[in-house]
Amino acid sequence: MPESAKDRPRSTESAPAPDARNLVVRVMPRPSDVNANGDIFGGWIMAQVDLAGAVLSARIAQGRVVTVAVNQFVFKQPVSVGDLLSFYATLDRIGRTSITVHVEVYAERNPARLQVVKVTQANLTYVAVDNQGKPRAVPKNQD
Repeated sequence: MPESAKDRPRSTESAPAPDARNLVVRVMPRPSDVNANGDIFGGWIMAQVDLAGAVLSARIAQGRVVTVAVNQFVFKQPVSVGDLLSFYATLDRIGRTSITVHVEVYAERNPARLQVVKVTQANLTYVAVDNQGKPRAVPKNQD
């Protein structure tokens, strides 16, 4: 369900700083990633979120993982060329073979008067797999 305009953060609002220990990817979109409206393609952002979630999941699984579900994906603000995107991943749940993570994306904008805004958040589920692509148990010794 779309959120109302009053619930959506304005581009002039700064977001609280996430825990730097959860930073898994930083990237700046390029002009080739822009749609016809001048914003970064949502699909490009989704691909980056999937990569960020896979980084944490692979660490936890201690090996190969595959994406099995995008449980939720919310775009909060458009992303522009020149925004520096930071992807923060946190663990939501570990099952026998699956790992569910939450990814939040923040954009750093306007270096002269720096603004940090939350632009996207998502929940994704990955499954640990062996070399043949078959599900395998997630190691129990998590730190």
